[in-house]
Amino acid sequence: MPDYSYENAALSKGFAVVAGTDEAGRGPLCGEVVAAAVILPQGLYIEGLNDSKKLSEKKREKLYELIIENAVSYGIASATVEEIDQLNILNAAQLAMRRAVAMLSPSPDLVLVDGNIAREFEMATRTVIGGDALSCSIAAASILAKVTRDRMCLEWDALYPEYGIAGHKGYATKAHVAALKELGPCPIHRKSFLSKILKDTPFEDCLKNK
Repeated sequence: MPDYSYENAALSKGFAVVAGTDEAGRGPLCGEVVAAAVILPQGLYIEGLNDSKKLSEKKREKLYELIIENAVSYGIASATVEEIDQLNILNAAQLAMRRAVAMLSPSPDLVLVDGNIAREFEMATRTVIGGDALSCSIAAASILAKVTRDRMCLEWDALYPEYGIAGHKGYATKAHVAALKELGPCPIHRKSFLSKILKDTPFEDCLKNK
């Protein structure tokens, strides 16, 4: 379970405001990548707080509300499908995280970043591999990002119901791949992710202007 070890270590070294950031949606074939950043009150205990991937949808929704209510500050941002195709998914995810951090007030002087890469942040960073299961701040950010993106998936599903996005959340399930091969991509598909799936199909040419 996550705790405040990383936050407390930073505070003991003189950092005054510590935030955590994480993203959701690097793997799907469609939709924006969403990131969140959170500053929690020092030592705040939120029962059940954990890596969003280890929680049920119902639990995530409940924790989402608790985090919003109790956070010192939070930010939720995204990078578009066009930015993903232009920058690549890693750089787009980093951009989304920087955008989320920029929304925080007060501005943190250290950001705990889930994973092993932190690029172009304006303040000090510390990467934490598996941070959403280790740091309360990162776990909180992972929940805000995941719940937000899942809600966006419902909106996309209403716009493009033939792809089943509400069910698979954009991931490359058999049903999703089959729909792509039959119908081709819709406006929210990441063209840079589809070259293998659409190879030798009538839709291959639509990827050339990605």
